[in-house]
Amino acid sequence: MNYALIACTDNPEIIWNCFRLGNLMLEQMDEVTMFLDGPSVNYATLSSEKYPINDQAKLFTLSEGVLQA
Repeated sequence: MNYALIACTDNPEIIWNCFRLGNLMLEQMDEVTMFLDGPSVNYATLSSEKYPINDQAKLFTLSEGVLQA
């Protein structure tokens, strides 16, 4: 199946979970496109030890997820 995830927030927990969900769908062999809008475009600056967004984003793109901002 094809999925589109849209994030428009600067809440690190939500963005982290969005990437985690995308990675889970990619593991199921689905096609996933994630669109980051507004404050979520700066996701890399929101990464922390508690919410390692950059690690999830890297896994997402290496797993052939499509990231648009």
